[in-house]
Amino acid sequence: MHAQNIVHQGPVIGAIGRLAARVLWQRLRKPEAGAAPAVPGPVFEATLKPRPESLVRDYLRWCKADAGAYRGQLPGHLFPQWGFPLLSRTLEGLPYPLDRVLNGGCRLELNAPLPMGETLLLSAQLMGIDDDGRRVVLHQRLITETRSTPNAVVSHLFAIVPLGSASKEKRERALVPSDAREIGDLKLSTRAGFEFACLTGDFNPVHWVAPYGKAAGFGGTILHGFATLARAIERLNRNVLSGDVSKLSTIDVKFTRPLRLPARVRVFHQPGALFVGEAPSAPAFLTGSYETRNQGSSNV
Repeated sequence: MHAQNIVHQGPVIGAIGRLAARVLWQRLRKPEAGAAPAVPGPVFEATLKPRPESLVRDYLRWCKADAGAYRGQLPGHLFPQWGFPLLSRTLEGLPYPLDRVLNGGCRLELNAPLPMGETLLLSAQLMGIDDDGRRVVLHQRLITETRSTPNAVVSHLFAIVPLGSASKEKRERALVPSDAREIGDLKLSTRAGFEFACLTGDFNPVHWVAPYGKAAGFGGTILHGFATLARAIERLNRNVLSGDVSKLSTIDVKFTRPLRLPARVRVFHQPGALFVGEAPSAPAFLTGSYETRNQGSSNV
């Protein structure tokens, strides 16, 4: 069911290949660190054909979403599938070791439903660079719209690039609050990373090749952060927002710990907040806040 969608992922796979080639060239040249480029950076734009209905259907099934609730529209959290090639262009020429890049989190602003069957208009830009000498945080923005729905989905991505050796500084671990309410569980097989890669095109081997994941220090494969986010959003939609996918207006999350596969974790809720972890008071894999349309973050 999932592998057949690889045929739709050519642009994403190509973008990953080009990024890998740039990283290899960067290693071979070993350039001295230069000054960070000025931000905001240039705006990159693209026009894409409507997303294939079969791909969207399989993606919603993988997310355990109610397909009927999305009738006639795209789920906003599918943005990596159409946005990654353009987002990768915003990183060209940066003087940082992008082979170390980690997905730190993202913010989704769901301003209007994205219609199925309409041409997608994209614009991507590098918005900020926060370099404290230990790590760099790269802030990218992707705007997805159609002619009938301007600024429909605005995605902010925060990529973390560690610099030098790992910091000895002890950081407080993010935990699931002890009083958080469980709103659903996530049963994730060893194939979950490969399945999500087939649906989005993100074939980074750390997500589906176990020896690579072990060599990278994760002990095996780890799930994409955006996959964890998508599943968590659909639990929120179904079990807190009464199945109305139009209620969620913004969600802002951090990926606080790698989620090694296979796994069974749970989604937890507090008013205006969302967590993914194994149990209350246990370390969290995802923490976040959200707001609903015309309600704000504290009423749900």
